Amino acid sequence: MNNGIVIIAHAPLASALRQCVAHVFPERVGGVVAVDVLPDAPVALSVAQARQAIEVLGRAPLLLLTDVLGATPSNVARQLQEGRQARLLAGANLPMVLRAVTYQHEPLEELVARALQGGAQGVLQVKVSETI
Repeated sequence: MNNGIVIIAHAPLASALRQCVAHVFPERVGGVVAVDVLPDAPVALSVAQARQAIEVLGRAPLLLLTDVLGATPSNVARQLQEGRQARLLAGANLPMVLRAVTYQHEPLEELVARALQGGAQGVLQVKVSETI
């Protein structure tokens, strides 16, 4: 069973990251759920919407990705961990999400390590004189 990947972020970031997954991995987008947290939305409402959104993933282990530690999306994600096999990573970026989708089939702890590595390796300073 593949792990479910849940992106919970300030609107519209979660949906935008999921759309990028659909662009790169159209055959895998079904295992990725996006929850956009709207400005001034009560946390309880956002948690209820997130719980409903992840129902499509059944009881699969979850990799929860959020944008900013301590902000409302991460607080929503923390509540989704309760009673589930789930891990939460903050600081989500596109390289992290794509790496997670690539290795979605691996055991959850290995997936966490791969996602962290992808996120960190995706942040680089590029100088004008450098070629890629």
